[in-house]
Amino acid sequence: MIGQVLRFVVVGGVNTATYYGLYLVLRQWIGYLPGHVVAFVLSTIGSFFLNALFTYRVRPTLRRFLLFPLSTVANFVVTTAGVVLLIEYAGLDERAAPLVAAVVAIPVTFVVARRLLVGRPGGAAGPWSAVRGPSRQ
Repeated sequence: MIGQVLRFVVVGGVNTATYYGLYLVLRQWIGYLPGHVVAFVLSTIGSFFLNALFTYRVRPTLRRFLLFPLSTVANFVVTTAGVVLLIEYAGLDERAAPLVAAVVAIPVTFVVARRLLVGRPGGAAGPWSAVRGPSRQ
């Protein structure tokens, strides 16, 4: 599990760099908002394949691909709530709050992505068991 967490952090770094690089290039051609959307979608697709193959070592399937964006939703909810709570109630600076919230979101996003790509911990049967494919672990 520690190896998965470390690989998840590496993939997150690659994903963030990919998003930001694409955003910087695309915003010059199509504007900042369309550039953000296209860069986000492309980096999410890349993140899916990196997490499936490298982090969790499972076969990428269409079903997993369609479920994977739910991990992004979890990250968005945790970071957005974190930013609001840290700024409004903890008095943290607006520039620092997103960084702290992002660090807090990492374990939540890891668990959600793992559940979506691998299934329940310990191989327990459940709604994700149909999604689970052969693992190389």
